[in-house]
Amino acid sequence: MLRKASAVWNGGIKDGGGKISTDSGVLSDTQYSFSTRFEDGIGTNPEELIAAAHAGCFSMALSGQLGAAGLTADSINTTAAVRLEKLDDGFAITKVHLDVTAQIPGADDAAFQTAAANAKAGCPISKLLKAEITMDAKLVD
Repeated sequence: MLRKASAVWNGGIKDGGGKISTDSGVLSDTQYSFSTRFEDGIGTNPEELIAAAHAGCFSMALSGQLGAAGLTADSINTTAAVRLEKLDDGFAITKVHLDVTAQIPGADDAAFQTAAANAKAGCPISKLLKAEITMDAKLVD
């Protein structure tokens, strides 16, 4: 399975701007800029999108873990907080905190904690944040 998104950026880092789109059309020319990333500008930013992806991925992974334990959640509510910090070698995502609340009929806390820990470890976005990153780069006229 392959999923794609694209970004276009025009101008300088502080005075320029960009648009992000996904092949599904859920995001279509969605604005992002320096001010949406480092200030309170209107639009999105890469870290917000990573947080949304991580919250969604974790919630689905937790549902799968619960199902394997014979449990079904009435609801799983996950918030992911992504911290971007300036380090000596530039900006980096230094921490992601997942905050999850779930309603699961018949579950005890031990079963829930085990499922949540397994979901955190097995979620593809959690794995991505620890993964090697490769790149193909091409300059065109």
